[in-house]
Amino acid sequence: MKEIEVKGQKRNDTGKKAAKLLRKEGLIPCNLYGEAKDENGLPKSMPLAIPMTELRKVVYTPHIYVINLNIDGEHHTAILKELQFHPVTDTLLHIDFYEVNDQKPITIGIPVKLNGLAQGVRDGGRMNLVVRKIDVTAPYQQIPEHLDIDVTHMTIGKSIKVGELNFPGLELATSKEVVVCSVKMTRAATSAAAAAATEEAPEEGEAPAEEAAPAAE
Repeated sequence: MKEIEVKGQKRNDTGKKAAKLLRKEGLIPCNLYGEAKDENGLPKSMPLAIPMTELRKVVYTPHIYVINLNIDGEHHTAILKELQFHPVTDTLLHIDFYEVNDQKPITIGIPVKLNGLAQGVRDGGRMNLVVRKIDVTAPYQQIPEHLDIDVTHMTIGKSIKVGELNFPGLELATSKEVVVCSVKMTRAATSAAAAAATEEAPEEGEAPAEEAAPAAE
């Protein structure tokens, strides 16, 4: 996984009113969760405020990052846990980060990358990517930027499920029955198959080659 640094600051005021004021100043309210628990056994959070200019580089990107949070000079290694957007304007409202370390595995969704041109696509079918990410569990240092899947052998009507995949050092957390991709029949492929069948069929009244009458002596 790629690493990136994000700078922010601790915040003392919480609640909707304080969060609204932060957003007016170009700051996004965030929380950093770690291993620590409160007296009720719930994860303790560190309230943060991070400039939108800093967050843009980790939110609006296809890449998965390990984030080095620099909070008032205090450093934490984390990943994005949850993003909250406004339901109408789609503006970023809040972020939860989860602190990671070298020993404890994490579970995170990793983008799927299909490699090669499937035989079914060569034959006129269409590749259908069903899921764009697969959840994997591993120490964060072992997690790749994407999961490479070879699709060259796939023919029309075939699919690949999570249970058929294997990546060294990674435990797949998504259900084995989930279909990752498939090759669908298209009208063009159907027409081509029908045309090929017509060309191979014998003309009416014509005997197949192997059944042709013997030549006269």
